[in-house]
Amino acid sequence: MKLYNSLTNNVEQLKTISDEQFTIYTCGPTVYDDVHIGNLSSFIYADTLARTLKTKYKIKHVINITDVDDKTISRSHQLYPKLDPKVALSKLSTNYETKFKIDITRLNIYPSNYTFVRATESIELMQQLITQLLETDFAYLADDGIYFSINKYIGSGKQYGKLVHLHLTEKDSSRSRINNDEYDKQTIHDFALWKFVKDNEPSWDFKVNGENYPGRPGWHIECSAMSTNLLGQPFDIHTGGVDLKFPHHENEITQSTTEKDSNYLAKTFFHSEHLLIDDQKMSKSLNNFYTLDDILKKIDDPIAFRVLILQSNYKNRADFSFENLISAYRRLLTYQNFSSLRFQFDHTNKSNVFDFKIIQEIVRESMFDDLNSTKALAELSVFINKVGNSKINHNQSKDFQDLIKFIDDILGFNLGDTKDITVEQKDKLAERFSQKENSNWQKSDLIRDELKSNGIGINDVENDQIWFRL
Repeated sequence: MKLYNSLTNNVEQLKTISDEQFTIYTCGPTVYDDVHIGNLSSFIYADTLARTLKTKYKIKHVINITDVDDKTISRSHQLYPKLDPKVALSKLSTNYETKFKIDITRLNIYPSNYTFVRATESIELMQQLITQLLETDFAYLADDGIYFSINKYIGSGKQYGKLVHLHLTEKDSSRSRINNDEYDKQTIHDFALWKFVKDNEPSWDFKVNGENYPGRPGWHIECSAMSTNLLGQPFDIHTGGVDLKFPHHENEITQSTTEKDSNYLAKTFFHSEHLLIDDQKMSKSLNNFYTLDDILKKIDDPIAFRVLILQSNYKNRADFSFENLISAYRRLLTYQNFSSLRFQFDHTNKSNVFDFKIIQEIVRESMFDDLNSTKALAELSVFINKVGNSKINHNQSKDFQDLIKFIDDILGFNLGDTKDITVEQKDKLAERFSQKENSNWQKSDLIRDELKSNGIGINDVENDQIWFRL
């Protein structure tokens, strides 16, 4: 499979570090609020990448839960001011982690396909990494925490700025420090690995050279410790939204590659672009975001949002609008009606024969060519239009059902979950066909209208009829 690598700015042939499986790490949610659909779009792309690889390879996919950082602590204070800080943090993060897992399940991103790891359950791993950095002088103690020294890193011959393609010298970096987890993307300063405890904050003990420095981890150290613990170093693919390139992913790479023989955290970085609202990045700070619950007030099938996202190339910014959402919903309905042909196979052997294996291969090739979901969906739509108002020959039933399963496996559209119509509706269809054959047009039209009122449309074909959902 070919994939664009943010580390090299090139589309490259993916190769596993281990012959056994692809290892993937996805930066997960910060569980302080409902996840907005801009964030969910990056999880859809990551899931689709994993699905695509899974059609040919074994995979191990890890996703973290950021349940301690500036945002989670601040929000837990706001919502639960009277609780113990750790209890408040746990109550907040557990609630929004549960909501996140509900959302991704509704989008056919199944939690069972991932190994989830919480930051608060991995504190010891982070402390071990920080201790190693202190021992090699890549980290230092300050009055408010333990910081990574970018100057030391550059001075050791390493490049800081691999993802954003900076080429800094020691003169370009100062000893000024940044304590915030997220900061201005133009700022190049030492960043916090461990933040000493402040009043009314959750904290964990951390002994360094016999001294205890209670506090909590910085955001960046969390992912480095958790990813390498579960996947090794380097692992194959690191995924996330493009907004995580700097400082988060850059700092992950930096603190994980201080040793001379460790030039990589991950061999490939996969970044998906922003989902925009009115040409602006969707953001809670700008109050211009929607949640999945918001869009489900407009449509009744969340998979339509998955279709909307995959209509766009992951490297391109996409504009969200409810008009586009409705259009994606209609496209999904077209796919679902195509899938419903499996309930209406033609047993007369008079129907056309279609090459379902060819379209399966075309979709596969599109997805293996830098995850080109835009082309895959376009080719699938062309094929469905070619089939048109045709029944599928019953001798092709296995090939057709294999195609539906393949689409679900690689694109996650749940087409195999479409339901057959009821026995009563089938009886109505048979009666309508009989009335039509007997030229009883008025009665035939009345039955058609009755079925239409129940959400079932009819296409007449030669000596037959095909039902579809409206």
